[in-house]
Amino acid sequence: MKVQYLEIVTPSVDETCDALAQAHGVVFSKPIPEFGNARTADLKGGGRIGVRAPMRDTEEPVVRPYVLVNDIEAAVKAAETAGATVAIPPMEIPGHGRFSIYILGGIEHGLWQL
Repeated sequence: MKVQYLEIVTPSVDETCDALAQAHGVVFSKPIPEFGNARTADLKGGGRIGVRAPMRDTEEPVVRPYVLVNDIEAAVKAAETAGATVAIPPMEIPGHGRFSIYILGGIEHGLWQL
């Protein structure tokens, strides 16, 4: 299992990016619209971390890993079979792959397909 994208949603975007950059020696981008205006940095060994502000008043701060899958449709079906609620069905981020979010046991889980 590999985390393809680690998303941090926080009202303190710049402060979080600064702390992570200093602690881990990474460089964060300017906000990227396709990633909800997240500032991103590449992870060693592949993948990416993104830090963004909540996109709506009801979105709570969260750390959400997106696990790389070969077949996102099958992975979503497996999550639903296990009792998950799909929060965001599979959708494309042009040039970056497809993602989906489901909720199981009160925890938000992400899936990513390249």
